[in-house]
Amino acid sequence: MRTLFLIDGEHYPPVVLDAMRRVREQLGAKGVAAAFLGGTEKIGEGADYGLPLVAAEDPVSAVRQALERYGVEAVVDLSDEPVVGYRERMRIASLALAAGARYVGSDFELRPPEMRRVPGKPSLAVIGTGKRVGKTAVTGYLARLLDREGFRPAVVSMGRGGPPEPEVLEGRRLEVGSDYLLRALERGAHAASDYYETAALSRVTTVGCRRCGGGLAGEPFVSNVLEGARIAAGLDTGITVFDGSGAAIPPVEVDRRVLVAGAHQDPEYVAGYLGAYRLLISDLLVLTMAEEPMAPPGRVEELVRRVREVRPDLPVIPAVFRPRPVGEVRGMRVAYVSTAPPAVLKRLAGHLEEGYGCEVVAVSGNLSNRSKLAEDLEGMPGVDAYLTEIKAAAVDVVTRRGAEEGRRVIYCDNDPVAEGLDGALLRLARAAGRGRSGDRGV
Repeated sequence: MRTLFLIDGEHYPPVVLDAMRRVREQLGAKGVAAAFLGGTEKIGEGADYGLPLVAAEDPVSAVRQALERYGVEAVVDLSDEPVVGYRERMRIASLALAAGARYVGSDFELRPPEMRRVPGKPSLAVIGTGKRVGKTAVTGYLARLLDREGFRPAVVSMGRGGPPEPEVLEGRRLEVGSDYLLRALERGAHAASDYYETAALSRVTTVGCRRCGGGLAGEPFVSNVLEGARIAAGLDTGITVFDGSGAAIPPVEVDRRVLVAGAHQDPEYVAGYLGAYRLLISDLLVLTMAEEPMAPPGRVEELVRRVREVRPDLPVIPAVFRPRPVGEVRGMRVAYVSTAPPAVLKRLAGHLEEGYGCEVVAVSGNLSNRSKLAEDLEGMPGVDAYLTEIKAAAVDVVTRRGAEEGRRVIYCDNDPVAEGLDGALLRLARAAGRGRSGDRGV
């Protein structure tokens, strides 16, 4: 096992040499290099560690340079405080995992997620830094864009409420509306799962899959995505888009990745911890909700700065979401039901009225809270239709209520609005068609 040792000058060199010998014996490690992370207290001039030594201005840079020079399978950390702390170690872990190497310490081991290659056609993945960052909305937007441009996409959707066996929905042929979703609900399906949302709103072929659990680096504990990927490979489509779930990453190799993060998130959560790993393996960052009040003043600039510290070359596109009904609402009195925070509901309602000619007489942002949603619906005035996202309780509460009351239920998507987004996504799709050459970025 080709191994990079991480060492520092706070340890007496003979102690480090003895530790390296023991690691080689116990782990079957073959030392190919050492990265010197800093510290001078116990190191003399010209100390010899018996391996090529890589040093830099800071610990993270030393590890990055060593990983670039030497192809290793494991990074063994023999350093400690005060040379490296928790933040530095998470950055080092991200670098190691992105290079395909295990990161091993005295009481921990992180391994890179296992990504399986499914041959057959070009592929993209849309992954996220957490739940409710708009990842599935970006996936749907990407699918529609690719469809318009003649790429003939299929989406493999991974969700916590997906089916026990991968299920194919031909969004273009099926009328995936309220009646269809209610029937799916009666069969015991999670009818607001992401794959129903994508099929209904984007009208592309969608393969629904499930996953449970998510590791620090995004690997699901259990999933049937690999089976879904094989099904997608056999479909009459031209490109496959894999939709992640929360911060979990589809366990398949892809040609290009889009990372979706929310500007409302803590910058440390996006660019620190193993958010840095997600930045390192991605080719484009879409920074959603990049407006006040979701993002406080200066937050977008701070996030971009933090991202640049990890990936200076990664394109970053700030974006906002705006609702788009998939049915005609002009002249209607509607109740708008969403997962959006209360602070932006008035703005979104105004967008619907101005852009689509409806009158929004009631709003609720409690789509993910069934009890509060029920209270909101009870207190609403009479409407012509419920306008709802396909999320959370959209089917079992809102759609069912509409059916019981004899009111129309019209589904609503959220489009990312951002300068340069279409061009960046299409460049990634074309690059995926050429195959991954080893160079990242667009």
